[in-house]
This record gives sequence, C-alpha cells and structure tokens, in this order.
Amino acid sequence: MTTKYDILRRPIVTEKTNYMNSDLHQYVFEVAKNSTKGMIKDAIEKIFNVNVIRVNMIVVPAKRTRRARSRQVRIRRSGYKKAVVTLAAGDSIEIFEGVK
Repeated sequence: MTTKYDILRRPIVTEKTNYMNSDLHQYVFEVAKNSTKGMIKDAIEKIFNVNVIRVNMIVVPAKRTRRARSRQVRIRRSGYKKAVVTLAAGDSIEIFEGVK
C-alpha cells in the first residue's frame, strides 16, 4: 500500500519548470511508476493544501549516455514518470518559490 508521500518522488527544477511555475501555474514532479492521475491529484492536494485543476503525465524513456575518459563507458539511465500539475490561479507551492 502506498501513501501520499510515496507517490511524489521529487520536484523537478529546471529553467523551463521555473517559467512554468511563474507564468503558467504548473509544477513538475517525478512520481512513482504505478501512480495514476487521480492518485497524483489527491497527493498534491493533501500534502500542499492547494486546488489541482489538471494533471498531465509523461513517461520519460531510459537513455544511454557515454562518459569519455580513457575508454568510452556506456551508462544507461533508467526511465521515470513525471507529472505536470496545473494549479488554480491563486495557489502556489512554497518549495518552488525563490528558486531561480
């Protein structure tokens, strides 16, 4: 059985997500692979006490990268699922505020 805190793995903070936070009222989280839109919406509303309008989910596939040293080492990064959460106009999440 998963709790509300097990569904949300971590916030994703990049330049693009900072723009989404400030202008579009959207926040991006890495979520558990078995979570659904309803589970994510309930978790965000309970943990951060905000109103969620919409949840979009994206499955990021695994990628291969190379590290160039004396030899070429191939590394495989595992895939993950992320959720783009749109909040009501007056709501915000404090952990994203002040991050630039």
